[in-house]
Amino acid sequence: MASPPEKPVENPPKKSGWSWFTSFEYDKENDKPGDARNVLLVVAALITAVTFQAGVNPPGGVWQDNNGHTAGRSIYATHKAPFYVFLISNTLALSSSIFIIVLLTHRFPFHFEVMIATLSMIVTYGSAVFAVTPNESVKFRYILFTAALPYVLRFLFQLFKKYKHSVRFRCQNPCSDC
Repeated sequence: MASPPEKPVENPPKKSGWSWFTSFEYDKENDKPGDARNVLLVVAALITAVTFQAGVNPPGGVWQDNNGHTAGRSIYATHKAPFYVFLISNTLALSSSIFIIVLLTHRFPFHFEVMIATLSMIVTYGSAVFAVTPNESVKFRYILFTAALPYVLRFLFQLFKKYKHSVRFRCQNPCSDC
């Protein structure tokens, strides 16, 4: 018995600009939120792993002897400005990706265990960075501020959103004096 002829696959209409890029965007009608969460978790986990490893084992490695420097300290730290850029960027990426993991696993089974694991990873990262970074080359308050930045920004964004919503609600209420 012959099968019915297959419908030809139609290519999406071409748009000007970055049409190849837009074909990969999240589509609310076709993509499931659970699938998007899974993709974000995988990407965040990969970023977390790479940035953690880069912080624990900095580029260039660590000094192996005490000839004019301290053994166990980062070789790259001898270049203060580039090392600062690396350390701040790496810490921001790690902190942001861990924050994404925490947010995406909220109310999941074993969320408490995920929180303990991520907190332990942050402490381990911090202690490794403190161990391999010479005290005179980095002001650690900048690194701590950078690690807290994603959390503070999200809090301020949520606070602003809530304030904006309450002002809008108050102004729509005919009894209030806007």
